[in-house]
Amino acid sequence: MMQTPVATPVPVLRLPRGPDGSNRGFAPDGRRAPLKPEVPEVLEPPESREFREQQARASLRERYLRSLLAMVGRQVCFTLHEGVQVIAHFGATDLDVANFYVSQLQTPIGVQAEALLRCSDIISYTFKP
Repeated sequence: MMQTPVATPVPVLRLPRGPDGSNRGFAPDGRRAPLKPEVPEVLEPPESREFREQQARASLRERYLRSLLAMVGRQVCFTLHEGVQVIAHFGATDLDVANFYVSQLQTPIGVQAEALLRCSDIISYTFKP
C-alpha cells in the first residue's frame, strides 16, 4: 500500500493594503518608486528658509497632536460652520485625523449619545486642560 506524500506548506506573503484600501500595495497606474535617487540628495544648511519652515511645521504638528491627546475624556466646545457651537466629550480621532469620535454631543436641537464630527466641518475647538 502506497501512501500519498504530504503536501509541503508554502508561506504566503501578504502585502499591506494600499492607500485606497482595495489593492495590496501597488499603485493602480503602475508607477513604481525608483530604487535609487537619480540625483544625490543635497542636505540644506540649517539656516536655510526651507529648513526653518519645515521645523515650524513640525513644531505646529506636534503641538496639534499633543492637544488632541490632552482632549481625550474632556468636555470640548466645537465651533462649526455658520457659527454653530456644540459641546461634547472627546473620545478619539481616526488615523488620518479626519474625524473626531465624541460622546454626549449637545447640539442646538438635542443631545446625541455618540457621534463622528468631520474635522473639515470644525472651525475651532476649546477645552480646559
